[in-house]
Amino acid sequence: MITKRIIPCLDVDKGRVVKGIKFVDIKDAGDPVELAAFYDKEGADEIVFLDITASHERRKTVVDLASKTAEKVFIPFTIGGGISRIEHIREILQKGADKISISTSAFRDPSLIRRASKIFGSQCIVVAVDAKYKNKDFWEVYLNGGRTPTGMNAVDWAKKAEELGAGEILLTSIDKDGTKDGYDIDLTSAVTSVVNIPVIASGGAGKLEHLRDVIKYANADAVLAASIFHYRQYTIREAKEYLKSEGINVRI
Repeated sequence: MITKRIIPCLDVDKGRVVKGIKFVDIKDAGDPVELAAFYDKEGADEIVFLDITASHERRKTVVDLASKTAEKVFIPFTIGGGISRIEHIREILQKGADKISISTSAFRDPSLIRRASKIFGSQCIVVAVDAKYKNKDFWEVYLNGGRTPTGMNAVDWAKKAEELGAGEILLTSIDKDGTKDGYDIDLTSAVTSVVNIPVIASGGAGKLEHLRDVIKYANADAVLAASIFHYRQYTIREAKEYLKSEGINVRI
């Protein structure tokens, strides 16, 4: 059985972890390195840091975050936001990150996925897809932290990203983000059914049943969550023990 992963997501803005609803109404949730170290001790499988305003403000992700995190965190971690060049990727990986996540830059220059996967290996390259429901079987890809619509179906873009060399898809439902009413099962299912690389489901976790449902019914390989962990609604251990009791293989 494939082990399913639980991944706390740390959205970072101006050096602090924040959390919003549908990519707006942002509130402070703590220090990113301290939170990451806490989740490491709690038993998280990985950590994802997303600098949520980096691409919108056209600035580079703070690479210091990678080196500071590498000193205190011993599980794999991913950094994304504003990464647009091979040099950025190299610097962040050299500072200690295990993977990088690209979204806006990958969509605007798909060759970045191919080049990066050839240089660093596809296992290091996560393509983040932020999508909003438009109509039946169509979820539109948005760029710049949910600000810019593209007209492209997220299902088609995820498939293309895999073909270009992406090792993983980080799939976020903008409609569900921060709502705590469950992941978008239909969106996640549509993507997992057309790609052969792992899909991380993101957006909407509010209770442990939501983690179970997106794994069982949408075949997600990992679940990303923020609010339920940041505000201590559940611990990582509680989440893992619940999933195990539901017949899902997790690392305890």
